[in-house]
Amino acid sequence: MKKLNEKALGLSLGITFGAGMLITGLISLTGYGVEIVNLIGTVYKGFKPSILGSLIGGVYGFIDGFIGGYLISWLYNYFS
Repeated sequence: MKKLNEKALGLSLGITFGAGMLITGLISLTGYGVEIVNLIGTVYKGFKPSILGSLIGGVYGFIDGFIGGYLISWLYNYFS
């Protein structure tokens, strides 16, 4: 069985989640999706419908995605 590369999965999920949060924050500047950004902002302090808030959300998304991807691949490798 092949093992998963922890760093590669962490980076790919980190980039994907970070980009998703960044894009969601930027789209909310148009007035669409403001409620969801405000809801997510209750968990991630600083994430709000603004350019700076979108960048902060992108960083939070990258960190969470990287940690999640790393843990998923580590657990997969451990149990396989």
